Amino acid sequence: MDYDLYLVIGLVIAVFAVPAVVSALSDNRTPRAAAIVLIAGGGLVAWAASSKPAGYTLDQIPTVIVNVVGRYLG
Repeated sequence: MDYDLYLVIGLVIAVFAVPAVVSALSDNRTPRAAAIVLIAGGGLVAWAASSKPAGYTLDQIPTVIVNVVGRYLG
């Protein structure tokens, strides 16, 4: 299993969902779809962090992102 990939995908999904939540709240709409996407991204992050034997620290996250991008795009 590639826990680093799941972590990065979850982070990207969660980051892209935040503006949708803010937009919906500012228009006085219920952010249903954005909230579901945010929960899915958070779930991926939580699953990756709990499944990796050593876990992740905040200091490791930028390195993990760079390694995943380099591995799959480079």
